[in-house]
Amino acid sequence: MPDTDTAGAAGAGDIDLGVVLRALGDEHRRAVVMELAADPDDGERACHSFHLPVSKQTRTYHFRTLVDSGLLREINYGNGKGVRLRRADVDRRLPGLLDLLAAEFTRSATSPAGR
Repeated sequence: MPDTDTAGAAGAGDIDLGVVLRALGDEHRRAVVMELAADPDDGERACHSFHLPVSKQTRTYHFRTLVDSGLLREINYGNGKGVRLRRADVDRRLPGLLDLLAAEFTRSATSPAGR
């Protein structure tokens, strides 16, 4: 059971298009959101479960940026953190964005260059 949910009470109104686009401008952050958007179960994931070829400090920075942009909800377990896509809020504020990212994830996973 999670200790704290650090971004749970805010709604779709706190998601700003410019901030979201800046967050998605980085290929590593975009890869995280694409992977989460392609998950039909909307499962919670541990931050370390994503393949990001960056240092731990940079990984922390990327997840903080995604949480601050409103794309992800962070759950703090004390000794680790989990993230979950704020699908309903993002879909309400930016309809179609997550569908585009999920389609891009699927396309890149099945293309010869993505293998």
